[in-house]
Amino acid sequence: MHKHRSQQGAALIELALSIPFMILLSMIVIEFGRALYEYNTVTKSVRDAARYLSAQQPNTGCPTAQNLVVYGSGNTPLAPGLKTSAVSCSWQTAGTYPLINTVTVTVTGYRFQSMVSSVFGTQLTNGGITFSDIAATMRTLT
Repeated sequence: MHKHRSQQGAALIELALSIPFMILLSMIVIEFGRALYEYNTVTKSVRDAARYLSAQQPNTGCPTAQNLVVYGSGNTPLAPGLKTSAVSCSWQTAGTYPLINTVTVTVTGYRFQSMVSSVFGTQLTNGGITFSDIAATMRTLT
């Protein structure tokens, strides 16, 4: 009976010691999920802009495509920190017969901003993650 009394409160101490690690792990998972969500949002908007430009005349419509990437069909940016200046459009021609025309829309230097830079003094993302270029290429109609 005496041995059982000396173990009282041990579970509470173990819980108190493990809670900071569980919170840290939860924050890392949440931030990683947010980063993937933003990357996916920007990727989809780049594809939409490339699809739009594929139906336009070559070398036209880039400002509209830039707005489509950043704002979609609304007035607020789809991803925080995404600016039209980071979006570029380029047209290419390849082959001889048949001649293949393509358009590429690229977002350069997009940076994911973390909600929290540290949890319990542990640096999570150094304040953010800079993604590599996000691009989509499609064949044009003309």
